[in-house]
Amino acid sequence: QLQLVESGGGLVQPGGSLRLSCAHSGFTLNYYTIIGWFRQAPGKEREGVSCISSSDGSTYYADSVKGRFTIFKDNAKNTVYLQMNNLKPEDTAVYYCAADLRRLYCSGNHQDFASWGQGTQVTVSS
Repeated sequence: QLQLVESGGGLVQPGGSLRLSCAHSGFTLNYYTIIGWFRQAPGKEREGVSCISSSDGSTYYADSVKGRFTIFKDNAKNTVYLQMNNLKPEDTAVYYCAADLRRLYCSGNHQDFASWGQGTQVTVSS
């Protein structure tokens, strides 16, 4: 059974950093696997933040996080990470990990992802 478990959220001051982890099980990263991070703030729609493709390692970043967030994976640990630097209050949201086993390339469209984790809260506040 495919499972995604997020961790690493918390409270951080503006300008600080957090690293989110998405531990996946029940599947192997093959050629047609993409894993992404989405976020949803209260009263707002779910937003695609970042994604990484197993086919060629290509990545996607939302404009709002480019230059601040980095996605990377450790295949030996079955984990995908989201390193978040220079955090801003507007980054506050529940962050979700998502995966799809039928796609070559990433996107920020949540409809492209079939499997989801439960989410982890990130709060950026002084």
